[in-house]
Amino acid sequence: MRSRHPKPVYNARIQEIRLLRAYSLRAVCFWLLIVHAAVVSATDWRTPERELARKIAAATGPGAVAMEVTNRSSLSQADVDDIRRGLWMELAALGVNSAAVDQAAATVQVSLSENLQEYVWIAEIHVGNNEPSVVMVTTPRTERAAVDRPTAPLTIHKALLWADENRTLDVALPTGSPQIMIVLEPEAVALYAVQNGRWLAQQTLTITHARPWPRDLRGRLLLRKDHLFDAYLPGVLCQSTSIAPLALECRESDDPWPLASNPSTMSAFFAGSRNFFTGALAPGVQKQTATAPFYSAAALPREKYTLWIFAATDGQVHLLDGMTDQITAKWGWGSDIAGVRSSCGLGWQVLATAHDDGAGDTVTAFEMSDREPTAVSAPVEFGGGISALWADSDGTSVIAVALNSETGQYEASRLSITCSR
Repeated sequence: MRSRHPKPVYNARIQEIRLLRAYSLRAVCFWLLIVHAAVVSATDWRTPERELARKIAAATGPGAVAMEVTNRSSLSQADVDDIRRGLWMELAALGVNSAAVDQAAATVQVSLSENLQEYVWIAEIHVGNNEPSVVMVTTPRTERAAVDRPTAPLTIHKALLWADENRTLDVALPTGSPQIMIVLEPEAVALYAVQNGRWLAQQTLTITHARPWPRDLRGRLLLRKDHLFDAYLPGVLCQSTSIAPLALECRESDDPWPLASNPSTMSAFFAGSRNFFTGALAPGVQKQTATAPFYSAAALPREKYTLWIFAATDGQVHLLDGMTDQITAKWGWGSDIAGVRSSCGLGWQVLATAHDDGAGDTVTAFEMSDREPTAVSAPVEFGGGISALWADSDGTSVIAVALNSETGQYEASRLSITCSR
């Protein structure tokens, strides 16, 4: 705001004084920039580096060691490089020298992980043919250590695919022409084809099972390359034939259910008489082969690993990165989550359900830039409770099944993500 009174005018200062003050001001600004850069770019990791190096050296003894450092945390690459150099400096002071794997007497795999309160550094040490040993140090997290990563606002698009009074467990849409839709029901798999803009029934395949279904029945469809689909139900696996007219072969099975769109990525064992997964994983998140019993899971691929998120039956959330099982406080998520790939934000998002008292369930997109969820979309509303949320076969969309409380019909919708402008 301009002053109401004219400012006094002074004669020009002596030139030498003006130059001196200008140089002084530049020097102060330059010094402040150096100090600021040092504060924001450097953290003193010496204490945890020294502690971890001593534990490693105690296990390997002096000599040649090959060490690999993997970042599974929100630390920046600059911090990781500083920690790697610091570890080698501390190890060298203890008589441990760097060597190639084929020339080393021991190998060390260091994982830089974290939880909500502290950093967790884990070293897995292999010496000769001895059993591997694991050592660990922790150090508190600081506010500046969290990496700020921009997140783009996203929009969840909901497209209704199917509505029926018969109970619907899952829906799949194979690519190809003519367009067909596969609907999984408790006692049958129904196939539909588009004719004149409408889905018309083509074939119904009966599901055979010796035992009664659990009360809260769940099931999943997965498209295959060598045949059309597999249908997973509690204690039963059904596989279609590959030649039309299709037939369905069902058998009792305790095979694990695939958790991701790619069946070879991760599977988990489903409790045959209940509605949740037991927690046993196959093959596991690297060496982690089990977690708490859970309802659903989502995979978030990172640069060097995959972060798996599990919605446990006790309402908590477990984060597995191959080294640590981080248990978080309840985030207000429901029991159904799914990972989805998009061209927005970090590239992978988690769709999570939530229950609104007095209304239907909602689905919101979240990103996990620092092991804590950030909502990046407005919630999408459903007319009732969501009973299934499965990632589609290509990983770019999610199938949501909900029971509409007004119509009494089961509605299957496809959820996809676009970047908001």
